[in-house]
Amino acid sequence: MSRQRLFEIIEKDDDKDKLSLAYDVFMIAMILVSLIPLAFKGENPVFDLMDKMAVSVFIVDYLLRWFTADLKFGKPGWKSFARYPFSFFAIVDLIAILPSLSLISGGFRALRILRMVRALRVVRVFKALRYSRSFEIIGDVLHESRRSLIAVGALAVGYILISALVIFNVEPESFNNFFDAVYWATVSLTTVGYGDIYPVTTIGRIITMVSAMFGIAVVALPAGIITAGYVSEVRRRDEEKEAQKAKAAAAAESEE
Repeated sequence: MSRQRLFEIIEKDDDKDKLSLAYDVFMIAMILVSLIPLAFKGENPVFDLMDKMAVSVFIVDYLLRWFTADLKFGKPGWKSFARYPFSFFAIVDLIAILPSLSLISGGFRALRILRMVRALRVVRVFKALRYSRSFEIIGDVLHESRRSLIAVGALAVGYILISALVIFNVEPESFNNFFDAVYWATVSLTTVGYGDIYPVTTIGRIITMVSAMFGIAVVALPAGIITAGYVSEVRRRDEEKEAQKAKAAAAAESEE
């Protein structure tokens, strides 16, 4: 099997590629298998076997993707292979693998601390993102809308700090320190309202109401930006598909 064909199988390619689709389904199944032991306490031989089987598949998948890194980045040469381990999904894959490999350190007392890293196995769920076209679209939307989202995030952080500073000075007896005021401002802004920390004076309650009302608008902004971007991206991709079909049809007619 050529490296090009191998790349087409392990990376998302044409929906008509049944082998690539089967590989994606298999990888998602292995991700789910690797997550099952996380829902139970204690050690179990069956769970250990499931973990070893899943991590073996993940290692092979990681090596195959590294082996075809130049095709993924479209740049032949050693730089692509050096770049791949530092890409986002490569890091996720590696973090998902390393905790299980730490099992080999059981006989070395000094290395038992590595077992704490087993908790990082939960990041395996993020491996499934690479097999979802919807998440791929969302990723593109977040990238294209990053400036608007950063602006909204800066607005929210600024408002939290300002409202925390105001409430901390208006009603200092209700907050032990400034961090408590920041915590209250965050909870109020998101309209969660746990009720563990709250103002008791009239001015403090007025500030809380204003913060909650403002929070509704701030929380709604990112959702609107992402929704609009998602719809726009889906429409753009549909138009590209239609254009490709029209181009293919025109080419077929010209050949006839």
